[in-house]
Amino acid sequence: MKEKTHFRTIVISDVHLGTNGSKAKEATHFLKYYSCKRLILNGDIIDGWQLKKYGTWKRKHTGFFKAVLKMMDDHGTKVVYLRGNHDDFLDQIIPIRFGKKFQIRKDYILKSGNRRYYITHGDVFDSVTTHFKWLAYLGDVGYTFLLWLNKFYNSYRAWQGKPYFSLSQRIKQRVKMAVNYVSDFEEKLTELARSRHCDGIICGHIHQPVIREMEDDIMYLNSGDWVESMSALVEDFEGNWSLLYYNEAVENKEEDEEEDKSISNFFGRKEVIAAFTASKAGEVPPTVRSFFR
Repeated sequence: MKEKTHFRTIVISDVHLGTNGSKAKEATHFLKYYSCKRLILNGDIIDGWQLKKYGTWKRKHTGFFKAVLKMMDDHGTKVVYLRGNHDDFLDQIIPIRFGKKFQIRKDYILKSGNRRYYITHGDVFDSVTTHFKWLAYLGDVGYTFLLWLNKFYNSYRAWQGKPYFSLSQRIKQRVKMAVNYVSDFEEKLTELARSRHCDGIICGHIHQPVIREMEDDIMYLNSGDWVESMSALVEDFEGNWSLLYYNEAVENKEEDEEEDKSISNFFGRKEVIAAFTASKAGEVPPTVRSFFR
């Protein structure tokens, strides 16, 4: 098998294990293909909301955590699990450590090159989730229906030989209220990073992967999710941050196919951000450039 790509940091969020919409198998393959010194599981990894009602825990969901444990054993990976709103049951035990390699907490500050990033799931400013849980649950039901519809729609597209298309994400992008919410979310999280004397924010929660420079040179990074976007943030050893996207074409392969054959087609897009550490003290950071390839 091809040698693994090793990163300094990998950030994954919103896997929603325990739900039908979770791309647990794809997320597990990602962890088998890439290795890192530090793995940050940034909230909503387990979907406690749906598990309480109609969710189902499957073998592939357990497989995700087996892959995490294997990273710890094989590569000495340190794991930081940050709670999200769907795994808020962790509030009863955090902060807590299990040995030197695994900890569960509410937030985290990461030093990356000459910058500091405040890492949080992102629901801290979500008034619907925080103050009106019954309304959030209602929205969760509608979102679950969209994912169910999305599954059948993509089965039809696969039959036609067409690539994966996130119907639920496109609908959210067309709804003005959702667009305004995302913009407001980004601004509030940027303000939070500034208040913590950090140079950037790394979050999840809204299932919108992006790397963007905001006002006052504050960087906004969102790792996306493993329900719709199937994306993750990665940091190399020079402080460069990138977004990796899963190539959905892999889903059409047989499960008993050799792993190295399917891995070669995993990732079709990569969004890259210019290095932050290239600038010297007192110099203006280089222009942020992003592109797809």
